[in-house]
Amino acid sequence: MTRELRALIFDVDGTLADTEEFHRRAFNATFAAFCLDWWWNRETYRDLLRVAGGRQRMQAFASEQTDGLALRDDFDVLLREMHAHKTRHYDGLLREQPLALRPGISRLFDEARSHDVRLAITTTTTAANLEALLTPSLGHVWRERFAAIVCGGDVARLKPAPDAYLETLRRLRIDADEALAFEDSANGIRSAQAAGLTVIVTPTWYSLAENLPAGFVSLPHLGDPDHALPMGAPGAPYIDLARLRGWHAEATNSPVRISACC
Repeated sequence: MTRELRALIFDVDGTLADTEEFHRRAFNATFAAFCLDWWWNRETYRDLLRVAGGRQRMQAFASEQTDGLALRDDFDVLLREMHAHKTRHYDGLLREQPLALRPGISRLFDEARSHDVRLAITTTTTAANLEALLTPSLGHVWRERFAAIVCGGDVARLKPAPDAYLETLRRLRIDADEALAFEDSANGIRSAQAAGLTVIVTPTWYSLAENLPAGFVSLPHLGDPDHALPMGAPGAPYIDLARLRGWHAEATNSPVRISACC
């Protein structure tokens, strides 16, 4: 029997908004502030995104350098200080230049809310980063829109482990076959699928370089009336709740993926 679609669960970076360039700029500003001879260009940062979590990303990069930073006794303390600085700088960038949500996100949020389909966020980013991103677009009461919000600090293991999605499902008090997940990256897709979720994939330039696992459907974005999906894309001209309910029913009844378009 087909289960009812009761929740839409969204990743943040790359999925709700194309944030990675702002993150990259914040990392580079932090390296300069700490007098490090590090600089991440777009290609370097794209490769580093295979590591989940900003602090973990810096740690992975440091381990490959010859400057000896990773061998310092105070390296863990330094990483925490750098990550805190980077978070503050990212917050400042978003307040100076608010970043628009990707096509279809705000519209789907409103449609889901009006049809009693709950919304949730599952992300490896920090609560502070989330606040900086969503407040300009959704207002200071943005948290009221979401029935569950799980950030990187809420679980022991980050994506691609399923912990964050499993915690989200627990807080929503639903089963995996009663929700759809929206992701853009390989780690995120693997995390959601490991938790038993059907995944709608909307990659960005940064994540398209990865060997992305196949989701149930892959799209360049979710589309809007004034920003339509390309002709021939599944669900074109834009994805609405009725379409998502149809895909959810298909996924529940059959694991076969319907299409890929990116």
